[in-house]
Amino acid sequence: MSLPLLLFFFQFLSPSLQQFPRPCTTPDVLRSKRCCPVWPGDGSVCGSLSGRGFCQDVTVSDLPNGPQYPHSGLDDREQWPLVFYNQTCQCAGNYMGFDCGECKFGYFGANCGERRESVRKNIFQLSVSERQRFTSYLNLAKTTVSPDYMIVTGVYSQMNNGSTPMFTNISVYDLFVWMHYYVSRDALLGGPGNVWADIDFAHESAAFLPWHRVYLLFWEHEIRKLTGDFNFTIPYWDWRDAQDCQVCTDELMGARSPLNPNLISPSSVFSSWKVICSQPEDYNQREVLCDGSPEGPLLRNPGNHDPNRVPRLPTSADVESVLSLTEYETGLMDRSANMSFRNALEGFASPETGLAVTGQSLMHNSLHVFMNGSMSSVQGSANDPIFLLHHAFIDSIFEQWLRRHQPPRTHYPTANAPIGHNDGFYMVPFIPLYRNGDYFLSTKALGYEYAYLQDPSQRFVQEFLTPYLEQAQQIWRWLLAAGLLGAAVAGIIATIITVACRRRLKRRKSSAYGERQPLLNSSEEEGSTSYQTTL
Repeated sequence: MSLPLLLFFFQFLSPSLQQFPRPCTTPDVLRSKRCCPVWPGDGSVCGSLSGRGFCQDVTVSDLPNGPQYPHSGLDDREQWPLVFYNQTCQCAGNYMGFDCGECKFGYFGANCGERRESVRKNIFQLSVSERQRFTSYLNLAKTTVSPDYMIVTGVYSQMNNGSTPMFTNISVYDLFVWMHYYVSRDALLGGPGNVWADIDFAHESAAFLPWHRVYLLFWEHEIRKLTGDFNFTIPYWDWRDAQDCQVCTDELMGARSPLNPNLISPSSVFSSWKVICSQPEDYNQREVLCDGSPEGPLLRNPGNHDPNRVPRLPTSADVESVLSLTEYETGLMDRSANMSFRNALEGFASPETGLAVTGQSLMHNSLHVFMNGSMSSVQGSANDPIFLLHHAFIDSIFEQWLRRHQPPRTHYPTANAPIGHNDGFYMVPFIPLYRNGDYFLSTKALGYEYAYLQDPSQRFVQEFLTPYLEQAQQIWRWLLAAGLLGAAVAGIIATIITVACRRRLKRRKSSAYGERQPLLNSSEEEGSTSYQTTL
């Protein structure tokens, strides 16, 4: 096998990009704070022998945060990832991964030199087989223990400076549920129930959209690795002007159970799912972190929520109003921000006026509350797979805004945003490290697109022509067999008809040859002739 082929092979077998990678959960690594694994492709640290990367000190931003979190040195996430690691792999060129063994988003190939663009489709534009494949992939991820990652079950101060690691296994799907919990959990200040709730490294400020963009990209990547389907993309649910949960059917994300309106229909595979990280009050009281243990069935009762909090789902006009806002962040850059695109899209400001509101959940937030179940709690919301469809569409609105206004990176706040949201802050809890501001850019640069944002010709191919071609590809053998059988039957019938006609013609010719009367007879009237034929 050639070297490029070997490198390509290792690229897809090497561990991916999430926290906490297994090679970095040992006592030795935790004590040294050096998360620089060997890349299996060449046996060197960070793939240095192949020019992929090298082990380097982590430097975090020292620019000031906003006043929302007044503490320091009490939470493991404050200067991510320094509590756990102060050295990580820094990858060169188009390489990426905690061991630099993979390609940046939008690149592939043995040397990560080939560009690619994937297209995320409307879930209602998927073929029947694509829908079935999507739900089966979800269930496979839910039931497969991640071979590459573990989750942390305690704070670093409980680990005796790394000598007693506190990590446990987790399924591929639940890894992402836990990540969403971990990034948004309350800060434990010491003592039962003594927490600081006004802290969230992925919500209520500038990083909301970039963080979830990276989160979806990694989730997509993990499903591709798990299934071997490297053409897989997350579908989106375009919920504009929806009156109910259109995706809540047994063919898609599960209908309502006829036995209990809070549960999923027994006909759906999601009815057997168990949720994790859904009891934050209990964790706070016990001063522990979510450990990934199952905590009961997936809950969902769409539409039976408090109508005063969510009067209706967002409309097309709401989306257009939000897109018209020109400023990404304003004021204190939190849920009180007025005329902020991020705050209005997240749902803390009115889409009509752009002014912050209290007591209501709008836009993005409204879908979470509307689902009235597991998805309605921030920390445990990713338990419901509708979360993925919803956030894919939110990401597409973010993309529309970027294309319409084309803001420079300087529009993203560099300082004084709530902790975790400044441009230079590394996203919690990703390893390797990704800065918030690095993902304040178009999906085109990250190798993916949304079907409804394509130009008309591309959209026709993706939404109409491609599904038919895919269906034809799946049944072409049957079509070919039917065509051959039809041709054979037609040939037999034609042969029978031809033989019958020839025999009949032969009999008539024989009768004609035996006729004694001439073919042409003279009329009794002179100069008059009549043409007669025995046929």
